[in-house]
Parts: sequence; C-alpha cells; structure tokens
Amino acid sequence: MLKISKKGLELPSSPIRKLIAYADEAKSRGVEVLHLNIGQPDIEAPKEAMDIVQNHGLKLLSYGSSQGDLSYRRKLCQYYQNHDISIKPDDIIVTTGASEALSFTLNVICDAGDQIIIPEPFYANYNGFAAANSVEVIPVVSFFENQFELPPLEKLEERITDRTRAILICNPSNPTGYLYSEKEVEDLVDLAVKHDIYIIVDEVYREFIYTDNSHFSILKSEKASQHAVMIDSVSKRYSLCGARVGCIISKNKTLMSTALKFAHLRLSPPTLGLMASEAAISAPPSYLKGVKRAYEKRKDVTIAALKKIEGVKVSSPMGAFYCIVKLPVESAEDFSKFLLTDFEDQGQTVMFAPAAGFYSSPELGKDQVRLAFVLQSNKLKRAAEILEKALTAYNNL
Repeated sequence: MLKISKKGLELPSSPIRKLIAYADEAKSRGVEVLHLNIGQPDIEAPKEAMDIVQNHGLKLLSYGSSQGDLSYRRKLCQYYQNHDISIKPDDIIVTTGASEALSFTLNVICDAGDQIIIPEPFYANYNGFAAANSVEVIPVVSFFENQFELPPLEKLEERITDRTRAILICNPSNPTGYLYSEKEVEDLVDLAVKHDIYIIVDEVYREFIYTDNSHFSILKSEKASQHAVMIDSVSKRYSLCGARVGCIISKNKTLMSTALKFAHLRLSPPTLGLMASEAAISAPPSYLKGVKRAYEKRKDVTIAALKKIEGVKVSSPMGAFYCIVKLPVESAEDFSKFLLTDFEDQGQTVMFAPAAGFYSSPELGKDQVRLAFVLQSNKLKRAAEILEKALTAYNNL
C-alpha cells in the first residue's frame, strides 16, 4: 500500500472551510448562503490597485526578486513610517501572503519537536502551519468571560521549556477581536527577552481598531529589536486576499538572511499581486478611513442584533472584523452543519466557522462559533434573523 506521511494525515482540517461541501450542496438546491465563516471582505479594493490588474500592459509575468521588489519594500517603509514604525527595506521579505510569512518564520526558528506558545483561541491555521513544520503548539487559555484578554504572565511563563522558541499572538486578534495593549505587548517582550525566545506578532488587522486605544506594533518596542518578528499582509487592509502578498519584518539580520534562503526556494512572490499591492499603498488616506468606518458600522449592527437573541452571548471586538459567539447548543459544529443541510428561511441560510477549531486544547469552544462581519449591514441583520429562527428549530428537534 502506498504510504502517506503521518504529518500529512494528522494535519488539521480548516474549521473555516471544512463545511464548504455542505454550503456548495445548499447552493445547488437554490439556497443563498450568507458567508460569515471566512474573512473575505466585500468592500472594493482601491481603484489604483484594480487599474493595475486590468491595465498592466505586461506581455509576460517574469520572476521578480526573492526578497520582493525594492520599490515595493520602499513603499512599505513609507506606509509603516506613517504609523511611527521605522524600518529599512532590508528588514523586509515579501511573501506569498501572511501564511507564507509565518511558515518561513517557523522554519527559520524551529526544528522538529520545538514549541511555540500561543494564547487561545487563535487563528486556526496557526495549528496547521505548526503541524506542517513539525512544531508543537503550547496553548494558554484566554477566556470569553473577560473578552479574551492576555492570560496572566505567570501562566505563559510556566509553559516555557528548553524547547520553546517563540510566543505568537495576533494583534488585534483573529478570531476574538481582542486588542493587546502596549503594556501587554511590552510584558510579552520582557518575557521573550528574559528567556531568549522570539515574539511573533501577526499585525494583519492593524488598521481596524474600534476603541480609543491605539494599536501598538511590536516593532515599536526597542527592547524587542532582536527578538521581534512581525507578520503582515495587504489581504484584508485593501481587499486584496487573492493577490497573495504579505511580508516578514524583523531587525534580526541572521533571522532575515536565513528566511531569505526559504524565499529563494519559492523563487519570488507573485509579480502582478505585488504590482497591485504597491499601487494600493498609494491610495489616498480616505480609502482606509472609509473601510474602517464601514467595518465599525458592521460590527455595531452585528453585536446589537446578536444580543437580542435569547441564549446567545457575543464578545465585544476591539479590532479586526470577527467576534466569538456562544450559542445555546452543545455542539456548534453540528448546529453549523444543520444550518447548511436542514434549514433555510425564505431561501437563505448562514455559514459560520465552528470555534472549536480555533482552540488547540480539546473540548474548548464546543458551543462557540467565529463570525466574520464582512457583509453589508442589511445582510448581517438578516443573518441574525436566520440564526434566531434556526436555533429555535434546532433545539426543538
């Protein structure tokens, strides 16, 4: 019998996409599925970016620099300077999305059997990236009841061993919407420096903050200079998910020169995606301000609608465009499947991402879903109506 790798067989399925087959089947029956399971923005990308895609005038798509074109890296430096983050082009490696950036980082800092500590719940694919690199995730639980704030520092420190290579957070968080404060980030930096490990921060949602507190980038911490790795992407910021352009940023020259070896293996980031991304950064400031206002309105509509449903509890996101919703069911995954296979209201239903897949600890998040408020407000209100009716039908089975 032909062999499949143990690593491949044990790779976790994406909770964001695992119910897609049921959604496709529902659509084949003529049911409209409102997708709240995935962070796919429906806001138009900047005109500057789409003009490049539609009118680039290229006769072929050639290889580019493995590190990413210098012009794009310079443009990124200007973008970060606007956020009081001072970096140089050589501190950046452009990647095929933030996913490749994180995969490169784990390859650089970890050997098989090494560990990374992550407060949970966390972006589900972190589990997959770690498993694909034979790295063990050590979760430390943050709780719905206190809005998923950073667990006590001693809880994190007691999980550090001689195999620990990094602490990883997403700020603001996918899936919880929690925004780590400057103090919390600096506390993590102190822990990383004390134990001589890395602090990796996924800052993809930096622009989407809904509180009076500002975002504090890991790259602003002087103490973290050699320990910090920042992961970023244009996907959500500019509605360019399909461009597949992200980056690793670090001032640790040894780390970056090693990461560049992995970048050489995949040759170069996507040429057209890079051109679109560079053009997007040139969009006027009014573009991102408008996008933020749109998501803030959608957040408010979503939270208000969910709070009216009996038995439903919802976190209050401070950033990103997600929230965690506790449902009055034993299995949110079974209920999410029910929505797609056995329920519709006026020809519509809703798709969620079961939140258990955003935890590494077994049995956590079983009654929770992650909801992405990425649709227009009228559709979000409608999704809440469908949810309320579906819960009644499901619990009366």
